[in-house]
Amino acid sequence: MKTTALIATALALPGAIAAPSNLDEVAVEVIARALPNAPDGYAPQNVSCPSTRPSIRSASTLSDNEEKWLPVRRNKTLDAMKDFFGHVSVGGYDVAGYLDKHASNASSLPNVAVAVSGGGYRAMLNGAGAIKAFDSRISNSTTKGHLGGLLQSATYVAGLSGGSWLLGSIWVNNFTTISDLQTTSDGDLWQLSSSIFSGPDKGGLHIFDTVDYYKNLVDEVDDKKDAGYETAVTDLWGRALGYQFFNGTDGGVDYTWSSIADMSDFKQGNQPLPLVVADGRNPGEKVVGGNATIYEFNPWEFGTWDPTIYGFAPLEYLGSPFEDGKLPSNGSCVRGFDNAGFIIGTSSTLFNQFLLQLNTTSIPSAVQDLVRKFLTKLSRADDDIAPYDPNPFYRYNEDTSPYAAQTTLELVDGGEDGQNIPLQPVIQPNRHIDVVFAIDSSADTDMNWPNGTSLVATYERSLNATGIGNHTAFPAVPDTNTFVNEGLNTRPTFFGCNSSNTTSMTPLIVYIPNYPYSYLSNTSTFMMEYTDEQRDSLITNGYEVATMGNGTRDGNWTACVGCAMLQRSFERTGTKLPDICDTCFSKYCWDGKINSTTPAKYEPKALDPVKEDAAVNAIVPAMLATMVATVVGFSLV
Repeated sequence: MKTTALIATALALPGAIAAPSNLDEVAVEVIARALPNAPDGYAPQNVSCPSTRPSIRSASTLSDNEEKWLPVRRNKTLDAMKDFFGHVSVGGYDVAGYLDKHASNASSLPNVAVAVSGGGYRAMLNGAGAIKAFDSRISNSTTKGHLGGLLQSATYVAGLSGGSWLLGSIWVNNFTTISDLQTTSDGDLWQLSSSIFSGPDKGGLHIFDTVDYYKNLVDEVDDKKDAGYETAVTDLWGRALGYQFFNGTDGGVDYTWSSIADMSDFKQGNQPLPLVVADGRNPGEKVVGGNATIYEFNPWEFGTWDPTIYGFAPLEYLGSPFEDGKLPSNGSCVRGFDNAGFIIGTSSTLFNQFLLQLNTTSIPSAVQDLVRKFLTKLSRADDDIAPYDPNPFYRYNEDTSPYAAQTTLELVDGGEDGQNIPLQPVIQPNRHIDVVFAIDSSADTDMNWPNGTSLVATYERSLNATGIGNHTAFPAVPDTNTFVNEGLNTRPTFFGCNSSNTTSMTPLIVYIPNYPYSYLSNTSTFMMEYTDEQRDSLITNGYEVATMGNGTRDGNWTACVGCAMLQRSFERTGTKLPDICDTCFSKYCWDGKINSTTPAKYEPKALDPVKEDAAVNAIVPAMLATMVATVVGFSLV
């Protein structure tokens, strides 16, 4: 059953939450992905260097590329915000007039970011529902009770692990809509009923049998190894992600993350800046702690704001033999290392462990033998790491960097440090972000629901302001028991409303946790197959979470979102917020109350009882997957 049929059923039944009537979206054609700018498929290759040889830069400022792009994007977000506040009323206040009044000073205007958590397909699909709700290209998304245009008003969108799959699916496929990912004309995207472990389903047909599929993966990764680069299971995993999420039949073998920067639509500022997050891990470590170095991939650069390295490398030339921040005169420039699948695979290396457990799946024994044979040839057959060899930060900032002596930089899943919402890139003082819409699909509880763990981890990290926190600021949040006891994980909550209790650089955090509006959306992180009905139901539920049932749970919710977007800007310009914002902040801002007693088992029921039976049918295999994952020692995030 398609989503539209589910909606019709829900709307016809008493007590059902009004599901979005806007799921027949404005079509956005999925044509070519990004740009095919890798010189030789998956294998990085030596190329001629540009006239200015690439080098590592200090993280003391934004890159020149970002600085030049921002005014272009801000002009587009200004128009988008005026459109947004055309259908989102904030107590009748003339927001468009306010924006026009301050248009000549971009620093006065609201600066918006969205952060999408990890958590496998659950996170990708729940996050997709929020992005769908925020996208003005979706028909009816700009009507009462909806939030279409928030995406167009955002300057940054960050994702990690499952959230990075969402970003890759959107940006590598030409900033497509979520609807097109569900229902492209040739039906070859987000066909999740065909497991990533058995091969992609393109146009309703398997383009390879499973043996040929794995042979292609192995051959492509072998090409990289034969070119002299260290390979790991992440290479295999990244190639599989490319086949599942990128348009076409070659899995985006020559599409790079840096190619996004060359797309005309991106250069013209018509899209937010996508940021993918991964963690660093030292050799021999098995646990990533709160002091782990956090890395960012954007279309121009790879690097970290953390004081350990405090530097960025040009992404297009990743794989070049940088030393002490420079490319030696006898060193060749390399391109093609930043394969788009490898980047989102780096952010989700947790799933490498699942790939190493093929004997627990229904994959044919011939394929299992092929993969085992391949794994024995890998440099790191049993590691859940992504090797970045050569290390672009070799001998860079040797006084502070624990990675300066390593010839290979080791990266892991972006959620392994407990910060499963990718907030670090969007709380950097240099980016001056006012509000972050944090979409949390984490599996923090026994039943795979979020409980604020990620926000707590980010807050605690920020307290080490002169150390790993590096002067980033984050609003105070309560402990996870309080999140559950006070219901802060059952509805949106604002943190940092009273800026007098924070620094001027602290953004307002709009926390939007996964919750069952119309569907039990707590599927296992390791549930690797979804029917179209399950996929679409999770997306619809995510839409309803972001819009609070399209305004049916709170008729003022869209106004409150508008207040959150405007709050910091109004403070800077000395403008009084409309009275309705006082009502919104009284309702949604955390009041500072702490209740740390051990909560009862957290097991919310779907608010729409009509869909609960169908949801339970999806959850049963999900819980079995969780049990299997636990047995083999997976860490669920």
